[in-house]
Amino acid sequence: MISFKGAQYPKDLILFAVFSYVRYGVSYRDLEEIMSDLSVTVDHTTLNRWVTKYASAIPDVARMHKEPSDRSWRIDDTYNKVKGAWVYLYGAVDKHGKILDFMHSGGRNKPAATKFFARMLESNGLPRKIVINKSGANTAGIKAINKMLKGFGGPIPIEMVRRKYLNVIVEQDHRFIKRRTRPILGFKTFASAATTLTGIEVAHMIHKD
Repeated sequence: MISFKGAQYPKDLILFAVFSYVRYGVSYRDLEEIMSDLSVTVDHTTLNRWVTKYASAIPDVARMHKEPSDRSWRIDDTYNKVKGAWVYLYGAVDKHGKILDFMHSGGRNKPAATKFFARMLESNGLPRKIVINKSGANTAGIKAINKMLKGFGGPIPIEMVRRKYLNVIVEQDHRFIKRRTRPILGFKTFASAATTLTGIEVAHMIHKD
């Protein structure tokens, strides 16, 4: 559960403000005005603190309420800049477009891909196949997971498929994230980027039921 201990505002009000920011293209000052129209006085710096504190806590609760997914997965990664440096967002959906999970990483390499795939297995079970692009990191990550599964006496290895046209469905999700982050005009730290993007992903997941 998300702890609201010490909060001076009702939790429903805080969650409304956080969801409004991560779901819609509003600035903190715009959101301050919206809250004022609802007869709630809260400044933009407080709204920023709410997003930073609570947006990263919501995914753990959301994952508990996810429905079972199809065993054919689509995985891709995209990127954002934080103070001139590239950071990466891994995302995955099943073949029906249901969001499975996401992860932010400072690198696009085998350790990052392996960590994401392991996290996916933990929250979504074992897939039959995973569709990826031609990324060497993703290829190495799946091979590492298959090796780990074999070591534990797992069933047949996960099938790895490279079909760019099959990944259009997850690329569409990434385009949504890009549209939402464009008004933000960049992030100052990796932590703020990860927190905000996590909130945006969860809001998108909720919107897609």
